[in-house]
Amino acid sequence: MKIVVIGGTGLIGTHLIALLRQRGHEAVAASPRSGVDTLTGEGLATALAGAHVVVDVANSPSFEDEAVMHFFRTSGRNLLAAEAMAGVGHHVALSVVGTDRLQGSGYFRAKLVQEQLIEASGLPYTIVRATQFMEFLSAIAQSGTEGDVVRLPAAHLQPIAARDVAAAMADAALGAPANRIVEVGGPERAGMAAMVERWLRATGDAREVRPDAGALYFGERIDDDSLTTGDGARRGATTLQAWLAARPGPCVLSPA
Repeated sequence: MKIVVIGGTGLIGTHLIALLRQRGHEAVAASPRSGVDTLTGEGLATALAGAHVVVDVANSPSFEDEAVMHFFRTSGRNLLAAEAMAGVGHHVALSVVGTDRLQGSGYFRAKLVQEQLIEASGLPYTIVRATQFMEFLSAIAQSGTEGDVVRLPAAHLQPIAARDVAAAMADAALGAPANRIVEVGGPERAGMAAMVERWLRATGDAREVRPDAGALYFGERIDDDSLTTGDGARRGATTLQAWLAARPGPCVLSPA
């Protein structure tokens, strides 16, 4: 089966391409590096020819409010239209747990628009909302850093390893369209400040971490339910301890 992965050379896409090929499928990595640009539509028709499934794991190159909205709205429209023309039978998209709850954020507003475009497209689909990646913990730490102190919410985080996200995306792509949103999260929930402190200590970073009830998460006030999964969600297998023992490098969020 031919499966085209939009953003197939990024963090999740790289893992996903490998998994799909291991399972015997023709997995095609589509990104600007391979001549496929969802913002302009360039290369889409050629890349999607003969595709049975399209998996969209691409991210915006900018998180600025107008830029991120332009990216997800424009690329979403172009991709869905190209899939309809190509006769693609299943659209699978990666989104974020909490998208509908954190609409004060320009990024989450744009992700919700992306989801709404998919739901209104008429194409069979599965939207997979994932919790924050473990690979993103360093960026979370940096977002709350003031000098040598990291101030972060005490609200719960449920981080998941990128490989576990890719596994969930692979299963969604190879299964029947759910025609709904499904969730996947890490196996553990704990306070954001505590999770980040574990990451910092494991990497030899001595910054002090202070849980702060007034601290914001990228401009948003959050509680224990904001970034965590609900009942019936899939759980990743990799614990934070196991992930830290493997010591991957900090995440670089790539749109490709």
